[in-house]
Amino acid sequence: MKTSTDPVRRCILSGDREPRGELIRLALGPDGQVLPDIRAKAPGRGAWIGVTQSELDAANAKGKLRGALARAFKTNALTIPADLGTLIADQLQRAFLDRLGLESKAGKIVNGTERVEKAARSGHVHLLLHASDAGTDGARKLAQAWRVGRDREGSGEEGLALPLPRTILSLALGRENVVHIAVTDPAAAVRVRDALDRWRHFIGPDLTTEPCETASQGASALPAAAGSTSGSAENDEDIE
Repeated sequence: MKTSTDPVRRCILSGDREPRGELIRLALGPDGQVLPDIRAKAPGRGAWIGVTQSELDAANAKGKLRGALARAFKTNALTIPADLGTLIADQLQRAFLDRLGLESKAGKIVNGTERVEKAARSGHVHLLLHASDAGTDGARKLAQAWRVGRDREGSGEEGLALPLPRTILSLALGRENVVHIAVTDPAAAVRVRDALDRWRHFIGPDLTTEPCETASQGASALPAAAGSTSGSAENDEDIE
């Protein structure tokens, strides 16, 4: 979750400074492989990016990313995957789905049109999500129930359409036919929204994503080349 006390880091490509919870950390593996570390837990020096996937892919193709990483890691012995942007997007997607699964297991999510509508009209919904293949009529009906429950008639709040179909959402939650999702706890809604916003910001508004078929797998597992640890990364610098 992003907080006002998050350390500020600088994106190595844009130069913009943001709380590190809004950026993506890249780690350098022992063999020189550059890999995403979205949990920011891999040991050693890290580099931070805050650009979109299309901007990262362009910088990678043009060699700009290599130069920025060489300066950040203080070495030219780098191997940058051509599909680094896709690797990051996949990890962010899995992190979002993992978060949904955790909140579901904790009893802070309901699904099913009738249950979602009941919770919405009762004022118990703090975040409303729809699968990409949800029907517009159903989504509109639940949005209306949500506005009524929150005493915000006419606010225009409609819920969020996810770039994922019901099959992937069903797998992540371990339930059948998950089309509409309501988060019924305010803190859980913030955690889910943070994970979703981070993913959506990276893939950008004009990009579509291929759903991960391993939606039930953990997103915190950094590929072995970059290493992992139960603690936080300690050696990052705010590189000028």
